[in-house]
Amino acid sequence: MKVVLFCGGLGTRIREYSENIPKPMIPVGQHPILWHVMQYYSQFGHRDFVLCLGYKANVVKEYFLNYKHQLYADCVVSGQGRNVEIIGKPTEDWRVSMVDTGIWRNIGERLWAVRDHVRGEEMFLANYSDGLTDLMLPEMIERFRRSGKVACFVATRPPLTYHLADIAPDGRVLEFRSSERSDIWINGGYFILRQEIFDYMREGEELVLEPFKRLIEADKLMAVKHDGFWRSMDTLRDRQVLEDMVERGEMPWLFGDYAGKRGQQVVAAE
Repeated sequence: MKVVLFCGGLGTRIREYSENIPKPMIPVGQHPILWHVMQYYSQFGHRDFVLCLGYKANVVKEYFLNYKHQLYADCVVSGQGRNVEIIGKPTEDWRVSMVDTGIWRNIGERLWAVRDHVRGEEMFLANYSDGLTDLMLPEMIERFRRSGKVACFVATRPPLTYHLADIAPDGRVLEFRSSERSDIWINGGYFILRQEIFDYMREGEELVLEPFKRLIEADKLMAVKHDGFWRSMDTLRDRQVLEDMVERGEMPWLFGDYAGKRGQQVVAAE
């Protein structure tokens, strides 16, 4: 199944990094977060990627045009560096289509710009390219396949770090509670879409606003509530959290010991 990755945004909320490189290329460990997202899909057999480029597109192109497995894999070097033998099978067996979709376009416009690249696909995956999760993707795909819906997204709880206060009009505090009790669900940036999604889109529209509103009215949108690991890299603090996890060897998005420890349920989007 093809995977559309939105890689062209300006990343204004993490400006300290994104002034020099596009947000998906910001490193988490020795790899950009884009690499981690692609590895997540690869482990489920989805290795055909369509990258929607925009801001500093040349940085992304240079990364893949100059990509060398031996920089990250165990290898044997001989002949004074002329011969390199990779130990084990390279994990990055990818087909990467890089399409410049413009600097100022929104997500909906970027998806529309690459529609020919997913033509003929019954379903395809899409991602904001700035978040990681341990969601069991095959289960989500199968439930979506049976649903007959046109679009599906992962709903997650935001990793809030503050407390929530219920305050009366006169200023009295009614309740002060931990954010962990919050019933807030947000769009986690992981999508499954059918070809019919383009029938619900209009020129210039943002994907999750007008098109998703039409899908809701037609009862063609569903969500997967995921209570497991999810983290989006919106700020420098978010990046530091992910960086610390990688340094400790804790990468639930690459599974391993985390298999079978996730919980999720499918609900209709309201």
